[in-house]
Amino acid sequence: MTVDAEAARAATGSPNRLTELDLLEAESIHIIREVAAEFEKPVLLFSGGKDSIVMLRLAEKAFYPAKIPFPVMQVDTGYDFPEVLATRDHWVDRLGVRLIVASVEQAIADGVVVDDGKTSRNRLQIGTLLNAIEENGFTAAFGGGRRDEEKARAKERIYSHRDDFGQWDPKNQRPELWSLYNGRIQPGEHMRIFPLSNWTELDIWHYIAREQIEIPSIYFSHRRRVFERDGMLLSESEFNPCSDGETAAERTVRFRTVGDLTLTGCVESAASTLDEVIEEVAIARVTERGATRGDDRFSEAAMEDRKKEGYF
Repeated sequence: MTVDAEAARAATGSPNRLTELDLLEAESIHIIREVAAEFEKPVLLFSGGKDSIVMLRLAEKAFYPAKIPFPVMQVDTGYDFPEVLATRDHWVDRLGVRLIVASVEQAIADGVVVDDGKTSRNRLQIGTLLNAIEENGFTAAFGGGRRDEEKARAKERIYSHRDDFGQWDPKNQRPELWSLYNGRIQPGEHMRIFPLSNWTELDIWHYIAREQIEIPSIYFSHRRRVFERDGMLLSESEFNPCSDGETAAERTVRFRTVGDLTLTGCVESAASTLDEVIEEVAIARVTERGATRGDDRFSEAAMEDRKKEGYF
């Protein structure tokens, strides 16, 4: 039982009453411990974004005072926000976990993936990730996906089986009755594990506020030069210059999700504190991916198609 759970019980005046966050936390910690006990070589996929940071915080709690017994891995597109990489490094240094960086740039150089000049770096993460999992012999990979984010993620189980090609078959998933998870795999196969499946974006923000978790500064309101493309506000940078007819201007914005800066949009916002962000998210009617991730706008099934190929 966590100190927070004990405090919650005391506040309600009932020894048995837990908050919704306590229940979500307990479920996620249970899943993380189960995976650590059951799988030979797990790894935690860590982007430095809010969901993966919450997942790492839960792993910290799951094994405290011992160290987290598995490494973390980032699939680096080469186009990540500097603020996100800085936060990633702070967490890795504080917890003393081993960081593996699977570089898309290096994968291109090694011929693992092919840069044809048309395919986004975000999509090239698929082959880079699968190669890193195979090279390191990982049998389970924690991901920060939540069911409320997108239709394809709503279909996925907590234990998501991947075949020996790293692919996901949404029509051939294992039942998870009574929170019982089937982790049996054959040589070459692995599992993706989603401890945050039952969390919502609002749950994530409430937990960040409760735990006072360090997250990248770009989740809060700041001034940034942006331009509009395909209905989104994108950051102007050397990797993402304006095209003909596009004009950059400085606006007050924040990011709801972080990723490849050439595809990840921001929203105009004055929310500069956790309370203000929570208030803003509470009235939002579009998920963060649906609102600001360009790679999910190619088609209705864009995410599902990528997941079938081995995406996060």
